[in-house]
Amino acid sequence: MLQKLREKTSGWIASVILGLLTIPFAFFGVEQYMQGRTETWAAKVEAPPTWWEGAPTFWPASTLWQREEISTQDFRTAFENARLRQRQQMGDQYDARAFDTPENKRALLDQLIDRKVLEMAADRAGIAVSNDRVAQAIATAPAYQVDGKFSRERYLFELSRSGQTAAQIENETRREEKVALLPESLAESAFATKSEVDRLITLTGEQRSVTYVQLPPAAPDTGPVAGKEIDAFYRAHRGAYRAPEQVTIEYVELDAASMPVPPADEATLRQRYADEKARLAGQEQRLVSHILVAVPANADAATQKAAEAKAAKIAADAKVPGADFAALARADSDDNISKAQGGDLGWVGKGGMPSKAFEDAVYAMQPGEVRGPVKTEFGYHVILVREAKAGSQASFEDMRDQLAREQADADREHAFTDLGTKFIDAVYKNPTALRAAADSMKLPVKTLGPFSRGGGAGIAGNAAVQRAAFQESAIQDGTASDLIEIGPNHSVVLRVTQHLPEHDLPVAQVRAQIVAAIRSERAAKAVQARADAMIAKVRAGTPLAQVATAEQLVAVNAPELKRGAPMPDPATTEAMFSVPAPAMGKATPGKTTLRNGSTVVFAVTAVVPGRANEASLQDRLLWQQQLSQWAGTGDAKAFIDDMRKSMQVDIAEDRL
Repeated sequence: MLQKLREKTSGWIASVILGLLTIPFAFFGVEQYMQGRTETWAAKVEAPPTWWEGAPTFWPASTLWQREEISTQDFRTAFENARLRQRQQMGDQYDARAFDTPENKRALLDQLIDRKVLEMAADRAGIAVSNDRVAQAIATAPAYQVDGKFSRERYLFELSRSGQTAAQIENETRREEKVALLPESLAESAFATKSEVDRLITLTGEQRSVTYVQLPPAAPDTGPVAGKEIDAFYRAHRGAYRAPEQVTIEYVELDAASMPVPPADEATLRQRYADEKARLAGQEQRLVSHILVAVPANADAATQKAAEAKAAKIAADAKVPGADFAALARADSDDNISKAQGGDLGWVGKGGMPSKAFEDAVYAMQPGEVRGPVKTEFGYHVILVREAKAGSQASFEDMRDQLAREQADADREHAFTDLGTKFIDAVYKNPTALRAAADSMKLPVKTLGPFSRGGGAGIAGNAAVQRAAFQESAIQDGTASDLIEIGPNHSVVLRVTQHLPEHDLPVAQVRAQIVAAIRSERAAKAVQARADAMIAKVRAGTPLAQVATAEQLVAVNAPELKRGAPMPDPATTEAMFSVPAPAMGKATPGKTTLRNGSTVVFAVTAVVPGRANEASLQDRLLWQQQLSQWAGTGDAKAFIDDMRKSMQVDIAEDRL
């Protein structure tokens, strides 16, 4: 039987059938294998190849698609930055629960997706940003401005502080400009017609004659509230009476500032003085200008030689008596930042120059001397030292207190690092408890909570602590976290000891709140009913002033009211201009509620359109510019929306 089976499956027909069966496994099986990995994106954007806009999304054609991802880490970083900005803006009015909503998260993610779509659209369109535009963007960046002007010293300081190189800053700026170029170009190309400007002037210059009455806030409702009312209100507003997800933690705090260290002995301080002598001296500085002939890192020998020859020619021209070095720099330098300033780098000291070779050359020169070509990783430089300022050396006795403070800080930092390492090693031996490790290091174990997402007292307000405390693994396993840095040389290790999921609060617990809400709602409805009755009388033809008198209220007349007027408040004025214009001999009523709880009933009795033909040329130009900006913003948004529709956007809601 086996022999017959072998014979039946060894023919050419069987081979063809087997081959056909292999194809779907090759396509779909390999796809599943390739995709069998843990995804970490919050959103991904995929675009078909530019040469095949209608490419299908299924495999294998999908491998041709351009794919970009927004990682969950990128999203969380952006969200925490947005949270910090709002906290700073709102101060005590900041509501962590109101901010940490699915709607806010999705809105922020949409912004990140729009940016990613613009990046991809710019790449696909072959957008390139010129060096001049990059230089202009850096020169006008607020971070590098002093007294409204670009400061080379501030620029170098920011480079040093951020740990970035000039090339990295230029590349980052180039990316930002590339993303902005398409929407900016669309916005700048927008325009407004004469009829549009006329219509806008007619609307904005409109004046209305209005009579209004202000009803006082509702009197407190002290009437009884039945149990059935409470239950019905609770069911209708259940979402308002929920306890947020909360955790309670235990934690150990490691703070270098609170760690005592013995004072350093004399020998140690003298050795530090000897080691730091150059730094402690008033640093010698040079006023430097340069001209750069840039050379790509992967340039061949011929390109290198041509650049060197060009730099040598520039150096020879700069050494001619009376030569204008600044003019040569503006004409020939490839350093887009200093070029506009005639090659000026300002006053620089050791450690503040582009490279060691450049620094060595500068400090080997005399004021007024020109030297070049000087080779660095950026290319060939021609250097001019315009002035020099000598440094001064302080004595050991003068610097002793500073040396002692610095040594104490260094010893404290070393002790902090050593303690952190030992503590984490001890915690790893029993990660489900902190007490044993803390006792071995004579550190107190503190508790905090319960607190909810988005904020709390003490360290619970720190974003990194929030992330660690509400991690699913920390909640489920109860294991200790890694060291969490909450400040310079200040860290904590925490462990979740109790978790309370979000849940409905029982009626009994929120009964007083519900009763207060019902009474407030009843009082507000009574005021609104009174306002509606007054509006009904105005619609029936009774003047509002007469209705107000009957209600023992005072009516206020506001003839020729303009848009944006602050009486009684801007929102009410906007409502007055939102209702339809009244028919001849009639009035158009309406109502609004002020922030203090009082209600305004108003009646528009006349409308006078703005006079476009009387607008000045300057006003017309301002309105035309404003309209163009609005149209440009709309065009840019429409472009982004169209780009999103042409791409495939996937969002992982469960990872936000």
